[in-house]
Amino acid sequence: MTSLDPSAEARARQQGRTEVDGEASSIDRAMSRYADGHDAAFGEVFRALSPRLLGFLRRLCGSPELAHDLAQETFLRMHRARGSFVPGGAVVPWAYAIARNCFASHARSLKTRAAWSSLDISDHEVAAGLDSNAEETAVVRQSAAVVERTLAQMSVTNREAFVLIRFEGQSVAAAAQILGASEGAVKLRAFRAYELLRGALKSAEVSNGAPRGGNQPGLEA
Repeated sequence: MTSLDPSAEARARQQGRTEVDGEASSIDRAMSRYADGHDAAFGEVFRALSPRLLGFLRRLCGSPELAHDLAQETFLRMHRARGSFVPGGAVVPWAYAIARNCFASHARSLKTRAAWSSLDISDHEVAAGLDSNAEETAVVRQSAAVVERTLAQMSVTNREAFVLIRFEGQSVAAAAQILGASEGAVKLRAFRAYELLRGALKSAEVSNGAPRGGNQPGLEA
């Protein structure tokens, strides 16, 4: 079954930190120009943030279509609020916070609940290798289904904390800033989400006659 241990991904993020920091600086400078009234800079901001915001919203709402709508709303809100962006500030957490607020406006709607119930598991990012056989592929798909179902059933507060840290690669400090919560609260929410996912995956493994252990994902700040 799929492991939730992100140690390998954490190491990869660490190795690529310089490149990521450079990219972030470039986005921040573009957003500063956009906030100052240079409309041409919007294209750079959009190209850099659109894939990240779409992935974030997709994991929160469960629907590619709804995620696209919410991403469009996010950029519209960013445009309206660009005068409040502090030049030299970090645009990524600011954009994530706006996207999260857009999602929160829809979280209790029937549209969001229906999106989760009709989720296409093949769109999940847990993917088998190119040389996987049919059995391995089936296991991966089953794991993806368990993860998606468990994410859909947990509270929004736990889900968004886990998604920001585990999938979006945000630090606890950055996630806390985005969610408007303390770092301790965000750690607890992410841990609760992890425990729910670990329990669900373990139950699925036992049902298949292949119980395995799991490690807690790192929640480093």
